[in-house]
Amino acid sequence: MGKASKTQDKQRHDPLYRDLTTQGGNLRTKARGAKKQEKNEDEEYIDSAASRKILQLAKEQQEELEREEREALKENSKFNFGRAYEQEEESDDEFDQEDEENYDDISDFGGSDEEFQFDEDDLNEEDARLFEQYLQQTQPAKEFGTDGQSYNLADKIMASIREKEQQFEQTNESKVEKPVDAVLLPPKVIAAYTQVGQILSTWTHGKLPKLFKVIPSLNNWEDVLYVTNPDKWTPHVVYEATKLFVSNLSSKQAEKFVEGVLLERFRANIEDNEDHSLNYHIYRALKKSLYKPGAFFKGFLFPLVSTHCSVREATIAGSVLAKISVPTLHSSVALNYLLEMEFSPATTVFIRVLLEKKYALPYQIIDNLVYYFMRFRVVKEDAMDEDSSKAKAAPLPVVWHKAFLAFAQRYKNDITEDQRDFLLETVRQRGHKDIGPEIRRELLAGNARLPPKEKDADVDM
Repeated sequence: MGKASKTQDKQRHDPLYRDLTTQGGNLRTKARGAKKQEKNEDEEYIDSAASRKILQLAKEQQEELEREEREALKENSKFNFGRAYEQEEESDDEFDQEDEENYDDISDFGGSDEEFQFDEDDLNEEDARLFEQYLQQTQPAKEFGTDGQSYNLADKIMASIREKEQQFEQTNESKVEKPVDAVLLPPKVIAAYTQVGQILSTWTHGKLPKLFKVIPSLNNWEDVLYVTNPDKWTPHVVYEATKLFVSNLSSKQAEKFVEGVLLERFRANIEDNEDHSLNYHIYRALKKSLYKPGAFFKGFLFPLVSTHCSVREATIAGSVLAKISVPTLHSSVALNYLLEMEFSPATTVFIRVLLEKKYALPYQIIDNLVYYFMRFRVVKEDAMDEDSSKAKAAPLPVVWHKAFLAFAQRYKNDITEDQRDFLLETVRQRGHKDIGPEIRRELLAGNARLPPKEKDADVDM
């Protein structure tokens, strides 16, 4: 069979618009303006007599309206507008019919909205004052604000509403006392970061919320951080937050974070655990905080030893300090701060850790170390100070003897001959049965440090 042709010579049926037009459909086949043009052609014009009658009726109605307005004006004002104005009114009442026919349009007679026109020169001062007073009474009064601009009734209502709201807020503020630790943040911010805190209370892995990551870049980051409730963070969040804040904040600001968050979580975690151990993630957070040594010492170590610090807490924190390298300057300052504090086993733990790092300490710090260990030797009763009496009353802990041994092993060549003798006397009086002989052997094996004068003499030779 052959293929059907694509085009046909004849249509199978008539187009749809033909059916609509032939069967009484509503299809429009002519332009919209054609019908109007036909109507305009059929309209007839009004002759001159009919138009004159229409104008006469309009004029009579206009005069009647003007007469009523003048009567109302006289009753309300109760004053005379002047002789010139009365003459003008009388002239308006005596229109001639011949003059009326000369007008071709009704607008020439004036509408009801026309204003009275008169010559101001014919009015005296009293009439002008009364006229202005009348206009102020008849025209609607305008309301003006404090800035000189007019405002309508709606503005007036809104102003009164705002005034009532301010009075209500002032009364509530006087009745409700704000808490001391209140956070001055917008309600939306508080609501958002409260939800973030709920997420962080169960967070263990994955990505941290973006709202939490931007906190270090905020000026009031402490207030926003407080809203997230760091006490309920998981240990995983403590580690991630320490990395985030220590790396993005300055040393002073990181110190506030370490003291306010990390130190509190460190102590709470050791106290809450049955075996008094530290969570692995918080232990890692302590390591990360040491990347800013100033923030670690001022925000963690010094507040820890200033309060009641147990030997367990000092041992765990000291193990972190022993594993991370700390600059010599920071170690020297921290060691000097610990030497000036009251004696306690926890303080001696950190002294020993810093001594075992074997830094090249300045002679001033070494002299302070010598005086620190010399304080515990026994002297005569009349010359005994408070520290020596305390040392004599109670035996020294083993950690003190270990710290003394670490000092003798590392800095035995950096002390003078007199200092060596004082330290040997301390070992003899307060030495440990096992550690004391080791300290004595180390001190005797060292070479004494030459005084400054003898060093200068050797150089001159």
